[in-house]
Amino acid sequence: MRIGLLTEGGYPYVSGDAKLWCDRLVRGLGQHEFDIYALSRSRQQEDEGWVPLPPQVNRVRTAPLWTAEDDGAVYGRRVHGRRVRRRYAECFGELAAAVCAGPGSLDGPGDAGASGGAGVSGDAGATGGLGVAGGAGVGSGPGVAGGPGVAGRPGLAGGPGVAGVSGVLVGSGVSFGLEADRFANALYGLAELARDEGGLAGALRSEGAVRAWERACRAPGALRAARTARVPDLLSVAAHVERSLRPLSLDWYADDGLGAVDLCHAAAGGSAALPGLLARHFASVPLLVTEYGVPLRAHYLASAATEEAPAVRALLASFHGRLATEVYRRAALITPGNTHARRWQERCGADRAKLRTVYPGMEASRFAEVGESVGGADCADPDTLVWVGRVEPSKDLVSLLHSFAEIRKEEPKTRLRIIGAPAEGSDGALYLAHCKALAAHLFPDEAEGAHAVGDNPVSFEEIGCPEAPGLAEAYASGALVVLSSVVEGFPISLVEAMFCGRATVSTDVGAVVEVIGGTGLVVPPRNPRALAEACVALLRDPARRARLGAAARARALELFTVEQNVEAFHGIYLEIVSHSPIRRVVVDAAGEPLPFGVPAEAHVPGRWTEARPIAAGRQRWAAGAPVRATVPLTAGESA
Repeated sequence: MRIGLLTEGGYPYVSGDAKLWCDRLVRGLGQHEFDIYALSRSRQQEDEGWVPLPPQVNRVRTAPLWTAEDDGAVYGRRVHGRRVRRRYAECFGELAAAVCAGPGSLDGPGDAGASGGAGVSGDAGATGGLGVAGGAGVGSGPGVAGGPGVAGRPGLAGGPGVAGVSGVLVGSGVSFGLEADRFANALYGLAELARDEGGLAGALRSEGAVRAWERACRAPGALRAARTARVPDLLSVAAHVERSLRPLSLDWYADDGLGAVDLCHAAAGGSAALPGLLARHFASVPLLVTEYGVPLRAHYLASAATEEAPAVRALLASFHGRLATEVYRRAALITPGNTHARRWQERCGADRAKLRTVYPGMEASRFAEVGESVGGADCADPDTLVWVGRVEPSKDLVSLLHSFAEIRKEEPKTRLRIIGAPAEGSDGALYLAHCKALAAHLFPDEAEGAHAVGDNPVSFEEIGCPEAPGLAEAYASGALVVLSSVVEGFPISLVEAMFCGRATVSTDVGAVVEVIGGTGLVVPPRNPRALAEACVALLRDPARRARLGAAARARALELFTVEQNVEAFHGIYLEIVSHSPIRRVVVDAAGEPLPFGVPAEAHVPGRWTEARPIAAGRQRWAAGAPVRATVPLTAGESA
């Protein structure tokens, strides 16, 4: 079959997100054809180029999200007549009204909604996303958020609060009512105008668009935080929404583009899935959405760290919530990467019947030598703890260092190796410097004698140094791997440690418990004493470490390999296409539909069996002209 793979800031760019699993997926499914449709995030990303592509990739089409063209063919401005301008104003006014609508504008009266409270992630002590404030909301069912979502306080236990964003989220689902349909109709109306008339980007940045936002914010029943929006706030919202909706202006949806594929596979939600929504709208192409990190959750966490006005954060949270709702609503299937992401999707309205958990596939072969070595973890230094990852505040190395101070009181010979580079930007470098200063303060250089050189029991290293030339060597250097994060999605470092057959001690955040199962110890986050006690228990029990390490490697080989990931998606592709087959109209030599040209089984009542003519151009299953009827042969000719 022919797959349209949709990415945003990812594959096939060298610096793209999720490029590894996309590349492994494409290479692993050599029996299928792939068309890549990629949205880039910066000029630097485009200048860095692409990764080498396998032969099953037929073509790659790209478009920037970081700038707008001026030629009208993609994002440009055109001079429209009054009728077109009026249609743009009507559609965008409906979209703005749906985004600004408060909880009282859902379907009919209902019980008073409870306030949103803590988020679903369970990341204790995580930077708060959009919290909940305001009075009781009125909605179509129980659990409707009681007011507009405004900026939450950072550092609250329980992760970002998601209930309360524009009053849409309802317990374990979203009310697919008037406002959801209103947003969807406006979105597709703008897409049709962009296809037929062009100039969508100019319309979304125009003075009329800002006035539409202002009217929607001042309308009765609007979000409480939105009512305080000023003109600079509305300009900021308009610019952000225009960037997010740029895929609506692309020329990807014709019969020689996404209209010719059998299935659209979005590697993320949000803007990456927008081309898939439009391919479904224009050409009835089924959509598969994979999320290893939930974009809506990422937006909540990022917005809490900004200095934007509460009105801007509330409006953007509502917009992304409406977009996520529409993506989950229209997708044929949704594949979260773990139960942690699945809970977020269910809370944002995803139908549980559509969810299929597919764990990320990782290359196990590079850890095979360490994991299968004779003696396993016994070959490592029994007094060394290893931490591997990206150095940033969410990893909570400060708690790890305080925990290590407690460990040294019980086991004075223990050493700690912190292996990883700081996160990009100045914050990562500052946090690394802070951790080094704290380690120097907690653990003065020690020496065995008066004439020996002192040595600190904590070392900070990076992959590629002589002591840790690769990841496998880094994990092999210690008998115990530690994870101290307060925010975590899918813990890749833990899976790598499991492939290496190492016992682990981790904090209970994100998908850690789901990944570890019963093969490691899990403690509460931001609890140095509990982390220290678990580490000491394993340091003093080599036999238990060996049992846990062997069980961890077996679990990783069963659940987290590239092979299981590729096989899972192969089955999902077949499942979706079997329920959404492409019906081709068989025509005769004159180009007229041929009676009985389609088997009788294709006429079973139902939307998915309806045949529809395919316009001239590349066909879904093969290039070429419509199928022609063969001329009947007489008995003599056939002999």
